[in-house]
Formats: sequence, structure tokens, C-alpha cells
Amino acid sequence: MKRQDSGFSLIELMAVVAIIGILAAIAFPAYGSYLVRGNRSAAQGYLLALAEAQAQYFADAHSYAGTPAALNLSVPSQVAANYSVTIEATDGPPPSFTITATPVPGSRQAADQSLTISSSGARTPASLW
Repeated sequence: MKRQDSGFSLIELMAVVAIIGILAAIAFPAYGSYLVRGNRSAAQGYLLALAEAQAQYFADAHSYAGTPAALNLSVPSQVAANYSVTIEATDGPPPSFTITATPVPGSRQAADQSLTISSSGARTPASLW
């Protein structure tokens, strides 16, 4: 009686490994780009929340707050891990503010640009908003 071998040959296994390697080489950079865009979106949402809180603070105090803590808004952990958020408030005339989210060196966002929003509603860089 003849015994029949079953299973995969080494060439078949190597072909599967090569295909998986090619797919991984395409998927990993795309996934990294997706994470950068997601972190940027979280920072933009937080900057918009700060700008809205600044408007309410100005209505109450007739000046702008200089820190997120003064607005009773803590920095979300996803934003704090990737961006440093600062508020520059000037008494004027007219009073104004600029909120900036600067990427943290060494984080996934390090190659990203700083995001800003001002009291006039200007958002820079416009290409990222």
C-alpha cells in the first residue's frame, strides 16, 4: 500500500509568507496615517471646546482666560499624550486669545504641524482643519 503525503510544501508556505509581508508593508503606514489624523481630530475638537468656553468666560468676566484650568476644562488624555495646549490671552484693546496645540516631540504627532484657533475664529493651518 502506498502512503500519500499530505500538507503544504515549503514553496507554498513561502508564497503565503511573502503575500502576508506585502500586505503588511501596505497596511502599517496607512494605519499610522489614520492614527495621526484621529489624534489631530481629537485636538481640533478640544481646541473648539476651549474657544467656546473662552466666549462664555468673556461674557462673564470681560476678559479671556489664560489657561484651560481657568475654563474648567481639563486636557483629554488622548490630546495630552500628543499635543501641548497653550492659551495666549491679551487684554487688548480689543481683548483676544490664541489657542495653540503643539505636537509633543517623540510622539506619533511629532511630524504634524501646530494647530491654532483665535478669538476671531481663524484656524491655522487651513489645510488641516
